[in-house]
Amino acid sequence: MAKNRLYQDDVLVIGLGRFGSEAALGLHRLGHKVVAIEKDPHVAESFSGRLDRVIVGDASLPQIIEARGTNTYKFAVIGIGTSVEASVLTAGNLVDAGIPSIWAKAVSFEHARILERIGVQHVVRPEVDSGRRVAHLVNGRLQDYIEFDDGYAIVKMSPPQEAIGFTLAQSAIRTKYGVTVVGVKAPGEDFAHAVPETKVTANHTLIVSGPSELLELLVARP
Repeated sequence: MAKNRLYQDDVLVIGLGRFGSEAALGLHRLGHKVVAIEKDPHVAESFSGRLDRVIVGDASLPQIIEARGTNTYKFAVIGIGTSVEASVLTAGNLVDAGIPSIWAKAVSFEHARILERIGVQHVVRPEVDSGRRVAHLVNGRLQDYIEFDDGYAIVKMSPPQEAIGFTLAQSAIRTKYGVTVVGVKAPGEDFAHAVPETKVTANHTLIVSGPSELLELLVARP
């Protein structure tokens, strides 16, 4: 996996329940180095070899977070859902540790509000977002991501450098990557359907559709 990494950032994932494990595996598949902390030793053992490292521990305890050398992590995902108290304490520990971008699962509106008040930048409601979607959004490359059951997705993204200053026909994104730019939006304007003559600027937002794996290759481009 390491030789095919699309991304190099280290990510800390707390809790390997349904949401946390989906996010962790998705991030690992995209190429991130994923270190997970899981309280249940049996659950932790089941992910041995599937992530870069799995640590058995209670992340609601400050010393567990401090021992991880958190200055190496740009992102953290909190997947704890069984205990609001543990989730909030863990979030507070990550905020205190200075991790720049924290994503956390919330099981209720009140839970989400507390997380936001203590400094969590991105609060996810399971009924709206999935761990897989967060895996694509967490590094900031995408503005939105919608995946369908057949492996097809639509993303909202900034244009890659190779497309800026060229028409879609000239940059040949569809030919190179097997995905289609279906719409563009300039600041202050409505979205417009993309045509081969559409010229892309650095200020444009693109709507791109295609197979998920091919979209990931495009999004990974500078």
